[in-house]
Amino acid sequence: MAVATYTKTGTKAATPAKLDKAVFGVEVANHELLKSAYTTYLANGRQNLAVTKTRGLISGGGRKPWKQKGTGRARFGSSRNPIWRGGGIVFGPTGEENYSKQLNLKSKRQALRQALSLNSDHVKVIEAFNFKDGKVAPVAKLLLKLEAIGNVLLVTTAKDALAERATGNLPNVKLVSSNYLNVYDVLNADVMIFDQDALKSVTERLNKEVK
Repeated sequence: MAVATYTKTGTKAATPAKLDKAVFGVEVANHELLKSAYTTYLANGRQNLAVTKTRGLISGGGRKPWKQKGTGRARFGSSRNPIWRGGGIVFGPTGEENYSKQLNLKSKRQALRQALSLNSDHVKVIEAFNFKDGKVAPVAKLLLKLEAIGNVLLVTTAKDALAERATGNLPNVKLVSSNYLNVYDVLNADVMIFDQDALKSVTERLNKEVK
């Protein structure tokens, strides 16, 4: 599978790159696997920030609201009772919940192959990205030349501080290392631009047999 290839400056290269059919041309038969990989990525990135207070954590309520008998009202021992307004929360989040999910390596790789195959028409290859100055303008100019519109995913083997600085302020542009390429980013990308080393790295990794 030949794909458009560009030089560092954004001009079209004479020799197009080839995509491995074993990675970018597999049959997408298992949509449940894709969904599992997608939701697993989201679950593992979820921050556990919600915390509620039980009746024992709320201040006040030490004094009995009224005497046990003789008032005609229901008996209560504390105003922090969960059925009172301002009382404790029953079975609320504690901040210790574990929302993470697991997917075995073989399934992860197969899901990524299927995602790349679904979006293989959106793949472009560049000889190498130039992030050496860490400036945004050259990257923005390059993306304009490559007609990269929408959500753009840049895949490189050399993700460093300069690369992050050069792409961090560009809207709808995400830079990811080839080792951390995932189903979520691939399916959400309108354009995927690989540098040649990253394409080679991803292809070799997804062609490895899982023992």
